Amino acid sequence: MNTEKSEKGGFYQPSTSKELLPHPPGLVQARRHSTGPIFRKFLVLGSFSLVFFLLYNTHSISFLGLKKDKKYSESYDSYIKRIEEGYLAVPSAESALAASRDYATHPHLAGAVEDFQDAKDILALFQSEFGISTPTTEPIYPAGSPESREATLSTTSKLSKPAAWVDIYYPVMNTGNADGMVVELLSESDQPIWKADLLEDGDPRDETAAKYKHSVPPFHGFSAAGEAIGQLVYANYGTHDDYNKLIGAGVDLKGKIILARYGANFRGLKVQGAAEHGAVGVLIYSDPRDDGSVTVENGYEPYPAGPARNPTSIQRGSVMYLSIYAGDPTTPGYPAYENATRVEPTNIPNIPSLPLSWANAKLLFEEELGGVPEGTKLNGRVGSRKVRMVNDVDAKVTPIWNTMVAIPGHIKDEVVLLGCHRDAWVMGAADPTSGTVSLHEVVRGLGALYKRGWKPLRTIVIASWDAEEYGLVGSTEWGEDFADWIQEHVVSYVNVDVSVSGSRWSTSASPSLAHLIQRSARDVPHPTDAQKTLWDAHFDIGPYEGPVDAEFARMWDKMTSDEPRIGPLGSGSDYTVFLQRLGVASSDQGFGNTPTDAPYHYHSIYDSQMWQEVYADPGFYKHVAVAQNLGLLTLRLTDSLILPLNTTQYALELDSYVDTVIKSTYREEILPDLFPLRRAIAKLQDASFKLDEEKAAAEKAFHKALKKISRAHNPRAIRRIIQWIKEHLGISAPEVQDLRFGAFKWMSSMTESSFSEAHICESRGKGPLSDFIRAAKRVRAANQKLMAFERGFISEDGIKDREWYRHLGVAPGKHLGYAPTTLPGLTEAIVYDENHELAEREAARLTALIENLADFLEV
Repeated sequence: MNTEKSEKGGFYQPSTSKELLPHPPGLVQARRHSTGPIFRKFLVLGSFSLVFFLLYNTHSISFLGLKKDKKYSESYDSYIKRIEEGYLAVPSAESALAASRDYATHPHLAGAVEDFQDAKDILALFQSEFGISTPTTEPIYPAGSPESREATLSTTSKLSKPAAWVDIYYPVMNTGNADGMVVELLSESDQPIWKADLLEDGDPRDETAAKYKHSVPPFHGFSAAGEAIGQLVYANYGTHDDYNKLIGAGVDLKGKIILARYGANFRGLKVQGAAEHGAVGVLIYSDPRDDGSVTVENGYEPYPAGPARNPTSIQRGSVMYLSIYAGDPTTPGYPAYENATRVEPTNIPNIPSLPLSWANAKLLFEEELGGVPEGTKLNGRVGSRKVRMVNDVDAKVTPIWNTMVAIPGHIKDEVVLLGCHRDAWVMGAADPTSGTVSLHEVVRGLGALYKRGWKPLRTIVIASWDAEEYGLVGSTEWGEDFADWIQEHVVSYVNVDVSVSGSRWSTSASPSLAHLIQRSARDVPHPTDAQKTLWDAHFDIGPYEGPVDAEFARMWDKMTSDEPRIGPLGSGSDYTVFLQRLGVASSDQGFGNTPTDAPYHYHSIYDSQMWQEVYADPGFYKHVAVAQNLGLLTLRLTDSLILPLNTTQYALELDSYVDTVIKSTYREEILPDLFPLRRAIAKLQDASFKLDEEKAAAEKAFHKALKKISRAHNPRAIRRIIQWIKEHLGISAPEVQDLRFGAFKWMSSMTESSFSEAHICESRGKGPLSDFIRAAKRVRAANQKLMAFERGFISEDGIKDREWYRHLGVAPGKHLGYAPTTLPGLTEAIVYDENHELAEREAARLTALIENLADFLEV
């Protein structure tokens, strides 16, 4: 295939034909709501502030070891216990299994017809569970249209009841042509003497795998189309260090085809490293050495006869250079509208790559590299014959669909965001259907609460993202589209992706969320052991045993810990844009593989419903446990008066980040003076300790002011509010009557002209109502500091060489992709650039940023 780029663009050629899926008919006009009186907003917010005093989260104080007023905490405890118990009772194994059988028994590649249908099915789920009437015209809007803009922006202003919709974005993506894919071994006369079978076998014992074995040909998302011919060189995992070892051994990679195994880094960086060293193509395969104990060599039958890897399974996946930027390659930093101005991508390969099965890779080792034991050593051996590979892919603008729902809260302008992607490389029973199933159960649980009268304190937005598999596209485009709104309103992002692919539960998050996650996990039962909690599943292992490869064992030991921990987030899922570009505290969790689990057939036709039911989660109890924990996290982020974000935990962890920088330094003379940075971190820690005290004091002042509001007459408006509290919150009459409703009476007499806080305080002097307003403002101010804390690590200049990433605290590793690098700008200046002056500048930039954050946190 001709790989030369035209003058108009190299990645894709705009088409004049209408190849996109058609727009749904009758796109509706945006709903326009009249703006209510300012007074009405004030009355509602003020009233609900009083009501939800009874509902604030006791745990936000328990971080500090402080006690609360027993009378009021008991009222809260009784209420929140009912809410949480009501939620936890809803997710069920039966429902989760049924949902998985709905979603994981057909392909749903991003941009495909099946993907669009799934988007509409999720929309129907949102409408059903949250009591949203089905409009005559489907609420499916092109991104950038007034309808799309209104749908998101109105959630923090006009929205009074739940609303659901679909946003359509238009990224450039590619698809593979199975007939044009070639990997063959050439004779000395350049004639093919062996040709790889680039399809999976589709064993009929797994019905859906057999049925859809040819539905999505094995290819790499965003891979370069073209032909490559060259000798084979094995590069182990294709990491930065692996390539450096080959170069250091004198191996010339120019004109070669790299054979690398999956694992250790993001697959796109294997291709990037090869291209940087002059290779012309890359073949990436799944190696049974990375399957731990469960291998054919250890006596286990291959799937579907047994738990070992099916030797024909092939891992599809994106080869985007994820460390540079995420999302649509042609619209970096701005949303992929249909009419967007597109640029030549800088984060995708310019040499072809293809995924291979172990069956095909094994033959190449035997024919060209001296056999499996010898050929799989990183010794720089070069194959004697040439390999020809052809990657036949077509790139074009492709519509994708994010399905969204918003549940407005009493405090509309603070938003908790929860999401999971929907698209898969084939059926994706683990990735992402297990996450979608857990999200499905969360929606059912929150929907049940909503139908019983519960309304969240803060607004909740739930997203079913599309095109994550290509490079986090759906979430990134939405994040770039509504960046200002997100930074102003979103308090936290709760992500789930693969909720179940093995035995061990793990989680990664912003440090400020660590205590909240730990506490929630300890309140969720273990999925299979009634004597344990979900937190204990940090230590769970699979049911199989046997020896493991020594190199794999070293890697596994390095990744694991004797103590459960919540580590920082790297990349590889939809939290990336929210955390590392926009500065939103984020989390991710799920059950993953251990060396004694059945190998997970990642991005293969064998990531199937049968494999999930037989090996990953028999009974679907793990799906439910993840759903329960996601729901508790969401409820506690939503209904806490003081946001449960622990800035002190974060500030204390920064010292360990600096320690890591020092340990990573190869040459001490490159290390900058880190004393100013340490001093700035100490200043931030002091400011955070004071904020902890202010959080506790603000809540205490809020009680005190509420209790002192003078007794008032009970006009009809107040009686209506009391009745609303009793009916919708389930608070008993004595508890309601204990509230001091003078505030309601006074607010009900306000007019627009007397709305301002200054006028309120002036007109009421220093009475109880003024005290209450000041206390409410104090709580609000503390929450604003907590919300903005993660934003404080954002630098508009971004990280050197990959400015799309702007978080100076954590980013995906430059040469890792998935795994995180803490203090990335400083670390990379020392470890990769080995430049003392650059390291000094990065240390100074980080120091100034942390000092500014400390100043902002001051109370």
